[in-house]
Amino acid sequence: MAKFGEGDARWIVQERADGANVHNWHWAERDCLEWSRARLSALLAGLPVLSGEGGLTLRTTTLDKLDGEAYVNIRKGKVIPGYELSLTLAWEADAASESGVAKVTGTVELPYLADENADEDPELRITVRGDDGPFARRAKDAFIAHGKPLVIAKIREYVAAMANGGPAKDEIDSKKLSTKAAPAAGGAAVAPAPSVNVTAAPVHAPAAKEKKANGKDKEGFKTIEMTEKFNCRSKDIYEILMDENRWKGFTQSNARISKDVGGQFSLFDGSITGVNEELQEGKLVVQKWRFGSWADGVHSTVRLVFDEPESGVTIIKLKQTDVPEEDRYGNSTVVENTERGWKELIFQRIRAVFGFGV
Repeated sequence: MAKFGEGDARWIVQERADGANVHNWHWAERDCLEWSRARLSALLAGLPVLSGEGGLTLRTTTLDKLDGEAYVNIRKGKVIPGYELSLTLAWEADAASESGVAKVTGTVELPYLADENADEDPELRITVRGDDGPFARRAKDAFIAHGKPLVIAKIREYVAAMANGGPAKDEIDSKKLSTKAAPAAGGAAVAPAPSVNVTAAPVHAPAAKEKKANGKDKEGFKTIEMTEKFNCRSKDIYEILMDENRWKGFTQSNARISKDVGGQFSLFDGSITGVNEELQEGKLVVQKWRFGSWADGVHSTVRLVFDEPESGVTIIKLKQTDVPEEDRYGNSTVVENTERGWKELIFQRIRAVFGFGV
């Protein structure tokens, strides 16, 4: 994903004097990194884990480090959080011993916390600083048993807060209240909805049912199809699409791509993930493919067929089936955004960067 402030300006709402978001079309974006730093520090620092149980006192101390990015996008009242963070949390333990008070310190590392795995428990690495003696091992085991569940619970609170808008939550709630209050303030009565005769079927209903029965698209899913022309050999553009270094070059984002059937890939800084199902060099790519913002378990199938009708001219036919009409946050622009992404962020950029025609 693009870092905050580096997105295409055409899709970012600028501040206006009247505060209006024309047609609610563009994204409103709010940087949440400093808010996240303060929020996670408040949730995690100074957290008591054990208070003398078994003669051991154990607690977290400070949020030593927080790196990454965090923001929320707001469109048509829908909140779409975006974050990729890593953090280091310090902890300490002490216990009475014959020679006095034994102390040990350690860290909790969370290497990757992102909106794409918001429903999963984060990976935590518990380490001890300094000498790894018997007391240090005892303290570490106690933190794994008692501290780790507490830290995960606090992380879930942060994830839930981001899903509700993060620092923009109060602003979103106030706009919702003002929107609801507007009709009452104007004194306009809302006309009741006309009654509908549920027994009367529309004329075109049988055709609609027949289309569903034929199984062209499952309910709630759509198919994307497009044909693109490039001035190059088919093996050249195939190699670009399957090479992570070239992908990084034309998208200006991180990518991990396997060139093997059954291998996994991650595109646009992890926003898109999937698995290669069928590969024929210069001829065919079939992949299971999904956005991290889609509901859990939802995967589309991407099929790219390469045809070279004449030397130096390649036609790509794209068909992507089972694209959900809505993401997990209720946004209903998934299909149009996916189609635009293929055209503008992939195919057009390949033409521009590699000189394969416009």
